[in-house]
Amino acid sequence: MRTMEFKMERQGLLKEGDLVTVTEGLLPSNYYYTIDPSLAMSGNIPFRERLKSDHGKVIRIIENERGFYVTVEFDEAEVK
Repeated sequence: MRTMEFKMERQGLLKEGDLVTVTEGLLPSNYYYTIDPSLAMSGNIPFRERLKSDHGKVIRIIENERGFYVTVEFDEAEVK
């Protein structure tokens, strides 16, 4: 299992236990991932750490002074 953190701009778009699908985006030197339909976005991920699964489960949502952060757990055994 692998976890990844996503930034969510507004409260209530996701809840713990939700099953989500992610879309992969490509930058010149990194990947980034978006929880569909544009609910939250990951930071930049180096090529060597590319996500192997396109769906996961929300395991935690926290709020701090910078916003809402969603942690999603992915089963890396499942291939895109």
